[in-house]
Amino acid sequence: MNAVQISRDIVLEPADNGRLANLCGQFDEHLRQIERRLNVDIASRGNRFRVTGPPGAAEVGGDLLLSLFEMTNKERLDPERVHMMLQESQMNAGELVSAKAVADGSGEVSIQTQRKSIRPRGVNQTAYVRAIRSNDLAFGIGPAGTGKTYLAVACAIEALSNEEVRRIVLVRPAVEAGERLGFLPGDLSQKVDPYLRPMYDALYDMLGSEHVARLIERNIIEVAPLAFMRGRSLNESFVILDEAQNTSTEQMKMFLTRIGFGSHAVITGDITQIDLPERQVSGLKDAMRILDGVEGINFTLFSPKDVVRHPLVRRIVEAYEADSNGR
Repeated sequence: MNAVQISRDIVLEPADNGRLANLCGQFDEHLRQIERRLNVDIASRGNRFRVTGPPGAAEVGGDLLLSLFEMTNKERLDPERVHMMLQESQMNAGELVSAKAVADGSGEVSIQTQRKSIRPRGVNQTAYVRAIRSNDLAFGIGPAGTGKTYLAVACAIEALSNEEVRRIVLVRPAVEAGERLGFLPGDLSQKVDPYLRPMYDALYDMLGSEHVARLIERNIIEVAPLAFMRGRSLNESFVILDEAQNTSTEQMKMFLTRIGFGSHAVITGDITQIDLPERQVSGLKDAMRILDGVEGINFTLFSPKDVVRHPLVRRIVEAYEADSNGR
């Protein structure tokens, strides 16, 4: 028996040919992108559109067209922008949420940094940012491309700008993913720099390289390998531990007990990409078990549906996940 299909008719005003062309994209590529993702059919004649598909998908598709058409008044749409809007229109559990609500800004969360305003994409990212702001310790756990590190760095910069903290400490374990750290050229600092590059990239994007360099020189931003944290107490700091799946249980406990008064900590990681020696337990997996339900600690779990990079990244993550579950 065929699934129930409905049609939703939409008239886009004003009937501006330039804006309609912007909405549809070259050779209607934006419409085809929406059709593939939502499993709907879109027919158009001038400024009249009909979206046909399952009830929830047809409603979301119609709202998405309205939202994108509104954007055409201010910007040139491209496949990446359409992808981001589609991402915001889909909830983590596979249910669909109205893109119109996204465009209306109901419940909207934004992060202010020096160079840009950053808005979380989708339900889980929004929950993650709210959890960071309202808890002393927040975990972001999930696959690559879900914005875990980028949003954590953005929240850290915002907290520093608002004088909620006095410095930012960015930490990663220097675990070798199939390579040997000793063979890299340079001193210890130069050897661990490649492991910290993703956080540098986020800082440069939000503050600019010159400003970041000045803040690092003044020790307001510190970027360090996890091994350097032992024996320290971090007060009035915003501390981010990235790639936490590559910590041992002992290292995770050591890091968690560094958190001092007036500090916030965010721990991010992907438990499907553990580079630890075989049979060594991941400190992140242990922390998920031990700290579950502890007051003041929040866990945000991302799925492949939350990936906001190129759509191919999401399909790759889903393929590996399916292969792992099938074994």
